[in-house]
Amino acid sequence: MNQWEELQESVGFDFKDVELLKQAFTHSSYVNEHRRENVKDNERLEFLGDAVLELTVSDYLFNKYPEMAEGHMTKMRAAIVCEPSLVEFAEAVHFSKYVRLGKGEEKAGGRTRPALLADVFESFIGALYLDNGIDKVVTFLERVIFPKIDAGAYLQTVDYKTQLQEIVQRDRDVLIEYDILGETGPAHNKAFDAQVIVNGQVLGKGSGRTKKQAEQSAAQFAINQLTHR
Repeated sequence: MNQWEELQESVGFDFKDVELLKQAFTHSSYVNEHRRENVKDNERLEFLGDAVLELTVSDYLFNKYPEMAEGHMTKMRAAIVCEPSLVEFAEAVHFSKYVRLGKGEEKAGGRTRPALLADVFESFIGALYLDNGIDKVVTFLERVIFPKIDAGAYLQTVDYKTQLQEIVQRDRDVLIEYDILGETGPAHNKAFDAQVIVNGQVLGKGSGRTKKQAEQSAAQFAINQLTHR
């Protein structure tokens, strides 16, 4: 099994055009050193993949959080498609081992350079979209990105307390209070429990590593309760 067969098995997709897959992992430094081979770098695929990622992540957030304001969704999407996150996704699927680099770029540590890995992840998404279609891109993201969204990895970019206030105060003035119910765990690894009370009624409870995180978690729970009534 060669590296491209191994990569296809790893990501779970067979490419009809394997040259397109190779292009997604080809850095411009490799092209410069192999001009006679007529190979293409991944920059155009990166451009396309960036747009496909924006669309698919936006669609997922739009459907997952039906009450989330546009500004909150924008912040959350930005956190998901920013360079550090893309590097994390690329490393999770071991993309660095498949990148084709020029000798100089290899010696300079290009294989572990964050910007390069982020670009490779985007270019792979572009290639997958062209070869397999948008549905297969979504299937891939369901493995690599969406579970992190579901686990709350990007919730710190969303102010649920403000969002809850916007929802409950649309039609009337209300009193929103947060109570810290207690804390658990040793001093170096504490967890706090909180609840949110709206006009005397407990609407949500949550926990977090800090009091603020616990309050945000309680607000998020309350929002889910209100939007699924």
